[in-house]
Amino acid sequence: MGENKKYNIEVRLWIEETEGPFLGIGKIWLLENIRKTGSITNAAKEMKMAYRQAWQLVEEMNQRADSPLVEKLLGGKGGGGARLTEAGEKAITVFYEIEKRIKDFALKETQNLKF
Repeated sequence: MGENKKYNIEVRLWIEETEGPFLGIGKIWLLENIRKTGSITNAAKEMKMAYRQAWQLVEEMNQRADSPLVEKLLGGKGGGGARLTEAGEKAITVFYEIEKRIKDFALKETQNLKF
């Protein structure tokens, strides 16, 4: 007999919308970085992502959510910033809550895995 092997169940969560993937961990990290840095530019830098790409992701999320997740602030000195709306904050919370429940379930199932 072979030695006892260990198996893990891995899951990756994303939320789909009629037009395709809407919210996954990458966009959640982008939202968190916007919250942390107060701007899309700085959030993009933090993630080594092109500003244009970050901006497009934000536009896409805003259009496809029931209400915008990110609010752009008009610039004074040093240009405008951005902040999360209540919907944006909720998106982060809900995503992590669902992910935790799924991971807990996967962990429980892992304990019964035998092949």
